[in-house]
Amino acid sequence: YVAAFKLYESAAARGYADAQLNLGYLYSTGRGVEKDQKKAFELFKKAADQGNAIAQSNLGFCYNDGTGVKKDEKKAFEWYQKAANQGIVDAQVNLGVYYKHGTVVKKDEKKACE
Repeated sequence: YVAAFKLYESAAARGYADAQLNLGYLYSTGRGVEKDQKKAFELFKKAADQGNAIAQSNLGFCYNDGTGVKKDEKKAFEWYQKAANQGIVDAQVNLGVYYKHGTVVKKDEKKACE
């Protein structure tokens, strides 16, 4: 993972969203580098801001759980929505859970099942 880290780090510094996403994974898991959830969040955010759907979903998870950032279910919902609109199934499922339980949105059983 050390070699992968170096390659992703170089590409991420040049603004490549996929490299930022993958480097974020390495930081979040501690593979090839010391584990750093805050750094992982920052990298996911850079990739998400470029429209990377997986990174958008990851930001939803980070905000939902308070991983690397202060917990904020409203922001989690917003990022899940962006990712879900691009077809990320995990984000779609999480939106359904938010609607089912009325988390930061009006409870809507019908919408939860869509």
